[in-house]
Amino acid sequence: MKVSNSAVVIGAAASALWPRCDGVASAFVVQLHPQLLSSPSCLTANAKKTKKSGGSGSGGGFGGGGSSAPSKKKSAKKRKRSDMESLLATSQEEKISKAAEANAEPQLDRFGLPIATEFVFPPLPSNTELIAVQEDETITMADIRTAMKDHVQFNFDMFDDEDCVEKNPARGASPMKLRLLHRSPPVLAIDNFFTDEECDEYVGLSSQDDTSGDGALKVDSKTFSMSLATRTSTTWFLTYRQVPTLLAKASHLLADLPIDRVEEPQLVRYKTGEQFTYHYDALPDEELDRNGGQRVATLLVYLRTIEEGRGGATEFRDLRDGSGNTLSMRPTKGSALLFFPAFGDGRADDRTLHKGEIAVDEKMISQIWVHQAKYTAAVPEGTSHLLAQDAVAEKRKELGYDAIV
Repeated sequence: MKVSNSAVVIGAAASALWPRCDGVASAFVVQLHPQLLSSPSCLTANAKKTKKSGGSGSGGGFGGGGSSAPSKKKSAKKRKRSDMESLLATSQEEKISKAAEANAEPQLDRFGLPIATEFVFPPLPSNTELIAVQEDETITMADIRTAMKDHVQFNFDMFDDEDCVEKNPARGASPMKLRLLHRSPPVLAIDNFFTDEECDEYVGLSSQDDTSGDGALKVDSKTFSMSLATRTSTTWFLTYRQVPTLLAKASHLLADLPIDRVEEPQLVRYKTGEQFTYHYDALPDEELDRNGGQRVATLLVYLRTIEEGRGGATEFRDLRDGSGNTLSMRPTKGSALLFFPAFGDGRADDRTLHKGEIAVDEKMISQIWVHQAKYTAAVPEGTSHLLAQDAVAEKRKELGYDAIV
């Protein structure tokens, strides 16, 4: 992968807006945006190395970062669940207070670089527009239309104007229920996006590999092992043809969105103690001309329920709910979370900084990103939007959707 001159620096920029990968090679630090490291186009070479070697490849296949040491994995397995619950019990205010004290005298590692923490992201300007949904506030589709006016197109007619419930649910399925969690930036929850059976079917895709030419590409652990944004999980990159239900529902929800704007579908598993610290989904400016432009929507579907107090929630650092608490969504089987890393015109929205909370119980999610324009798929080898069109069209008919992809 070619690295621009601006990506190679001496030292570190812990206060940079974008999360970066701080890998030390002699006296130099190569800093790369973590979404660049995780983008499917950067996985292809490593995936081929993985097949030949039978191992996980350099950096688990994510752009050549260092692989996690076995000793660290063993120690992680030995952590007691009580330790995880203790971490979850620590309030955000306490963390911020400790970070502020530490910032009085910057702490450096043995290379003289700032110690990576999830507080390296700068605070939003004091005049930033942040509009919460008030507690017990009644939300209608008119409210959601207003909140969504500057973002990707949305199928508002799919839902009843007053109670925001799906008008024509698929036969035998509970109707979807749309909930506005935050007004500006808009964050939406969609109850009953998947049925229980659809969730189980999606989880089952993890047992398929890419040796058949139509299977999942597994990338193990430590996505950003040398990054300020730390991710510890396992990801399966899926072919479009494997997930017609996800694509049909997502396309219908987003005003019959062409599926060729959708990045490779993923299945992500977080085991006990694993997490994804604060990060942005939007791509850095230097990457916008390469493939499909900016990511304008993130759709997560929770495939298993995690009970209250067991971790695994998706949290937005700068957003609040009606009670003034950090906005979060706890995984409930079949529910989806929809938010927007950028406005419809491609301007990144840094208000959507978010994280996957440490999981006490195993967490599994489906994930796709929607781009501004046509996106060219890279992994698994041989995948394409075109090969999935017939399956998606058939699924749309089965679900009762009139439009055809």
